[in-house]
Amino acid sequence: MFDRCLMCHAPFPANEALEHFSHGDRIAFDPGRGRLWSICRQCRRWTLAPIEARWEALEELERATTDRARLLSQTDNVALLRVDGLEVVRVGRANLTEEAWWRYGRELVGRREHFRKVSFAGSVAAGAVIIGGWTTGGIGAFAAWILWDNAPAKVVDTVRWFRFGSAAWRGERRCTECGHRFRQLSFKDRETLILRPDREHSETELVQRCPRCSGVAGGLVLRGREGDRALRRVLAYHHFAGASEKRVKSATQLIQEAGDTRGLARSVVREGKRLGDLERTPAIALEIAANEEAEQRLLELELADLETHWREEEELAAIVDGELTPLPVLETFRRRVRELG
Repeated sequence: MFDRCLMCHAPFPANEALEHFSHGDRIAFDPGRGRLWSICRQCRRWTLAPIEARWEALEELERATTDRARLLSQTDNVALLRVDGLEVVRVGRANLTEEAWWRYGRELVGRREHFRKVSFAGSVAAGAVIIGGWTTGGIGAFAAWILWDNAPAKVVDTVRWFRFGSAAWRGERRCTECGHRFRQLSFKDRETLILRPDREHSETELVQRCPRCSGVAGGLVLRGREGDRALRRVLAYHHFAGASEKRVKSATQLIQEAGDTRGLARSVVREGKRLGDLERTPAIALEIAANEEAEQRLLELELADLETHWREEEELAAIVDGELTPLPVLETFRRRVRELG
């Protein structure tokens, strides 16, 4: 009866993280009251597990979230965690340190491996062309050297273009000094872009000098959500080759020393710096911080939704447990779970 949602009858995907509760890839539990739910991805409703199916699963969940969980975000009432690929909603605050940057750091390491594969593919293709041309006499030594030296980079540039396109921003703005019309922010100009703190809104502005009057004050200035999205696209394009695990750790250390993502931006760009002038590790840290801050905003919205659902489902669970479960048995069960925590 647990393999489908009770509301929309959509099947719960199997998970391998829990031995005693294998249905559902998003699970909610309340160790204090002894509740356990599977959350449907389609209708977002919570299916309450009957009391006899909760014992081992709740004990296993409490051990897993204590020993192996990473805290994604939390409020005073609920915490969203990741446990071995499983999303877990824990009712009550989790006593874990939030590591906001670990997720995007992993993406950067994976991006580096992808970059290596693409570069290797370019080298293999260049080698095949050179060998073929050399055999038939259609390619000379100098041309072979040029091809070997440039082919991997050309392949990488092509793959990057297919992923990002040619511009980080498109729109229409005018320079307030000379009236020059900006229609796009090209990736090829990224190293001359200026990053500077917006003190009024505690954000990082993205600034392109006006090509006609060379003014910063009247150039293209992107801020707010528009600037945040453009900044993240520019940094992702700039760091298409990814980063090693060692560099990611150094970058996250910078975030820790700054205290938060906004503190990092202030310490890295100060009064304003060109992207091309930033050292690699602070630039990597800035990309991690920018993406994690955007993700945290989305998680906060999701947590608010989860908390609303929890309050509704808790009212129903209290009725179900109160009517169908002898109270002394339920109280013994609750004490057992609390002792494990």
